[in-house]
Amino acid sequence: MKPGPFRADQVGSLLRSKPLKDAREKHEKGTLPAAELAAIEDAEIKKIIAKQEAIGLQGITDGEFRRTWWHYDFLGYLTGAERYNTGQGIQFKGVQTRAEAVRVNSKLDFSASHPHLAHFKFLAANTKKTAKMTIPSPSMMHYRAGRAGISATAYPDMDVYYHDLGLAYQKAIKLFYEAGCRYLQLDDTSLAYFCDPAQVKMLADRGDDPKDLVNKYRDVLGLALKDRPKDMTITTHTCRGNFRSTFVATGGYEPVSDMVFNQIDVDGYFMEWDDERSGGFEPLRKLPKGHKKVVLGLVTTKLGALESRDAIMRRIEAAAKFAPLDQLCLSPQCGFASTEEGNALGEDDQWKKLELIVTVAKEVWG
Repeated sequence: MKPGPFRADQVGSLLRSKPLKDAREKHEKGTLPAAELAAIEDAEIKKIIAKQEAIGLQGITDGEFRRTWWHYDFLGYLTGAERYNTGQGIQFKGVQTRAEAVRVNSKLDFSASHPHLAHFKFLAANTKKTAKMTIPSPSMMHYRAGRAGISATAYPDMDVYYHDLGLAYQKAIKLFYEAGCRYLQLDDTSLAYFCDPAQVKMLADRGDDPKDLVNKYRDVLGLALKDRPKDMTITTHTCRGNFRSTFVATGGYEPVSDMVFNQIDVDGYFMEWDDERSGGFEPLRKLPKGHKKVVLGLVTTKLGALESRDAIMRRIEAAAKFAPLDQLCLSPQCGFASTEEGNALGEDDQWKKLELIVTVAKEVWG
């Protein structure tokens, strides 16, 4: 039986601990060697693994403790890609990220030396439960900068770029599987961004055809998932932006729901539904009957206030009007720290929210 999505699950990232933040600051200043930073990362990851197991989670992550971003760390280590200073960060509501991004300079590939493989192996070696690995979806290599982030010398033909990107991810999935990974999540904010008229306009203004682009993203994901191992659970997560408790996009899932649920070969969908920005549950009617699950992101990671058990139960009941209860699960709406800065809540708040998810899931599904 394939592992996950679990009735009580999580998206992936956790608030960075104080010892980890202090160590990274010292390392950036040049006063802490890389080996010592890695040792502190190891120790802090072991602590959060134990904490996740203790509260009853079945899918265990490393909290993305070795990353600065949820996506750029992974993408920047693809063969042919590099991280660089953009001069301007990503604009969220009222706040901007650091001015970093990833661009493609030469032919794309995925190497067995990619550091995230070792990150997964450490996680798997230190948990008694299911080790869950999170990586960005292939579309995230293109969405932020578009054609400007892809070398025209390396890729004069964008169809060749998408093909190579899909094959690189195909190889990544194979190598994670060989490393022992049986629960892999592809994080893809673009799926929800296509539901926001302002984001659609941004894409059109820079020269992309949004309707064509969403299909290209679907197809490259399809190529990545081709010949995926039968006993490997693969999910996707989508949200509307998550940085220091702010967001980018707004809009319900209706415009992409049929494509997402019926044209992407994954086992589950972690979807954001913590406030009115996400719209209603009506798009769940497009979920095909069967094994696919939707993990309802009903508990916010953006605020510290703990949701009530009754309010979550009512929301689950509302969702179950559009999809079978047996195909639903529960999680936070996103990670607690999509970047190392983290959201505006405390570690105690974070663990209480995860404990609540475990408690409610047991009550609903047994």
